[in-house]
Amino acid sequence: MITLGNKEYFKGINQIKFEGSTSKNPLAFKFYNPDQLVAGKNMREHFKFSVAYWHSFCGQGADPFGAGTQNFEWDQATDPLQAAKDKADAAFEFITKMGFEYYCFHDFDLVAEGASIQESEDRLKEIVAYLKQKQATSGVKLLWGTSNCFSNPRYMNGAATNPDFNVLARAAAQVKCALDATMELNGENYVFWGGREGYMSLLNTDMGRELDHMGQFLKSAKDYARKQGFKGNFFIEPKPMEPTKHQYDFDAATVIGFLNKHDLQNDFKLNLEVNHATLANHTMQHEMDVAAQAGMLGSIDANRGDYQNGWDTDQFPNNVLETTEAMLVFLKAGGLQGGGINFDAKIRRNSTDMEDLFLAHIGGADTFARALLAADRIINESDYRLLRNKRYSSFDSGNGKAFENGQLSFEDLYDIAHKNGELATTSGKQELFENILGQFV
Repeated sequence: MITLGNKEYFKGINQIKFEGSTSKNPLAFKFYNPDQLVAGKNMREHFKFSVAYWHSFCGQGADPFGAGTQNFEWDQATDPLQAAKDKADAAFEFITKMGFEYYCFHDFDLVAEGASIQESEDRLKEIVAYLKQKQATSGVKLLWGTSNCFSNPRYMNGAATNPDFNVLARAAAQVKCALDATMELNGENYVFWGGREGYMSLLNTDMGRELDHMGQFLKSAKDYARKQGFKGNFFIEPKPMEPTKHQYDFDAATVIGFLNKHDLQNDFKLNLEVNHATLANHTMQHEMDVAAQAGMLGSIDANRGDYQNGWDTDQFPNNVLETTEAMLVFLKAGGLQGGGINFDAKIRRNSTDMEDLFLAHIGGADTFARALLAADRIINESDYRLLRNKRYSSFDSGNGKAFENGQLSFEDLYDIAHKNGELATTSGKQELFENILGQFV
């Protein structure tokens, strides 16, 4: 029995084990075997699975049309610090029973915000000390921390991009405390998500000035953390909209351009979320490939959206076919740079049993494991790479290679086109590639 507090919250559930694809035990991994080697690393090292504090232990199933349906035992205490400690006990019991090694948090996921900056800071320091003890006892680590600079009404016009300097300064104070908490807990990375860094109307917005303010804010935060000895990565999490109509961190390409413009590219990478990619009308594999090409594929928030709903539904991943495409990019890029796979997903409002939280995370981990295994087989046992390379073989020698090396002028290209005359079409063989994917999944 695993308990890391005075009380067992998930009664009757022991540590989740790998039992293989033939197992009928719903509380067992069918494909995620932490010790199985794939492409030179075991699955544990590849994924660094992390539990999202906010969805798993703070959410209660509320939606815009109804109150929460999930009544958690750790939410009973009226004293905010006792409630925070109860929540931490439940969180670490869950994480260790899952056999995962990491968690992620926003500052006020850990403890309720106080009535003043000082009260909030004092509460955060106390719960961080408690979490530090729990980490030491359990071996669980912090993948990354972040701050919630979007829920409080003071941030209704943004935080780092707010037109009121005093709100920006308040956000800086909050981020400083969150950075301090992350460093105290030996967090491996720190994330910035600009939930309200954007605009509702351009009529009252100076976009250029706001973007410059955000660049300066991030630079100042980075400089502060580096002075304190923080060696980890800073991540930015793209999202195109919701809650703001247009958010400045729209997608991977937008963020990369922003980081390069503000000379932040050496310290910042991307934390990509599946549901955010689809909201930007991209696929996750597209966003991952864009980030990987820039050397910024840092971390992943694993979830999925609903194809019939146009908002961020944060469902647990279960689409093996799409995840396999993402894992092809993952393996080609050599994995993630500093981050891991964080389950930024929530059980459904009508899922009210305590075991449902386990079932959701088991399914998510198995989805990624199946996808990784399939992607590795596609790369090594099929003609996938050969076929892809063949499409670009005209650039491997002769004039194509000369062009890649910058040895041909535009006039040279003109002359070559005339010499070639009319060209035959070459099939992209998309259906063949799709069939290969389906064969191995």
